[in-house]
Amino acid sequence: MRTHFLTPLLLLAFAGSAMAIDLAPLWDFSKPEVSEQRFRQALQTARGDDVLILKTQIARSKGLRADFDGARAVLREIEPAITQAGPEAKVRYHLELGRTYASAAHKPDTITDGSKATARKQFEAALAEARTAKLDGLAVDAVHMFAFLDTAPADQLAWGQAALDIVLASSKSAAQRWEPSVRNNMGYALHQLGRYDEALSQFKQALALRQAGSNAEATRVAHWMVAWTLRSLNRVDEALAIQLRLETENAAAGTPDPYVFEELEALYRVKGDVARADHYSKIRVVPEKH
Repeated sequence: MRTHFLTPLLLLAFAGSAMAIDLAPLWDFSKPEVSEQRFRQALQTARGDDVLILKTQIARSKGLRADFDGARAVLREIEPAITQAGPEAKVRYHLELGRTYASAAHKPDTITDGSKATARKQFEAALAEARTAKLDGLAVDAVHMFAFLDTAPADQLAWGQAALDIVLASSKSAAQRWEPSVRNNMGYALHQLGRYDEALSQFKQALALRQAGSNAEATRVAHWMVAWTLRSLNRVDEALAIQLRLETENAAAGTPDPYVFEELEALYRVKGDVARADHYSKIRVVPEKH
């Protein structure tokens, strides 16, 4: 089953804010090693806080590859300068330090109570600084990280609502572009709580926002979440139509999705079509979940 916080989808909702250097075009979250090279190249002409900010992103690129010691080493280099830095550099420093203790790149069983406590302290510092400086996009980023610490669905729903409140109150694009990811996460928590109608509402809103954008892969994932919830509501034919269309679209894009095959197997088993269910059971290979 497709996870929510742990997919690259959420990472694509990059929350940059106004600064001399634009981080967004330097990031390729699917290739963090490439991103690190870009950040290091940008360092050659960077000045002031931009140097610190770029180094926080180098740390993040290492964290995405589960090189948490390497990420902390980079952050230790800039720690003496952070106290005199501007708010964005401070927020990003605390965010990235926290992420070295708890993030999507960590296997759940490696996030201990001690690492949770350390991460929470850093995320709280990032959130406080972001709120004071009105860095709304980074405030959302900080809030959504608490869901890696408080993993009960009710807690994740509460953090999702807190993030959505910031998004809806903000006039800044850095916050607004988080909305589809936040609604996806809320939908997932609602689904886990068995509140399927409410989950479907959130997923449909996330889908509409994705359709208004240009990320075809993210849009297909949003369709998947809708179909997944329709199956939970026993609206099997509607779910099947979406998943079959996704199968065709993914094949055309050269990116077959094992989660689509997994759902097609489940849907055909509900319909009693054993042959089709067995077909999808044989061709699907679900990636290891982290």
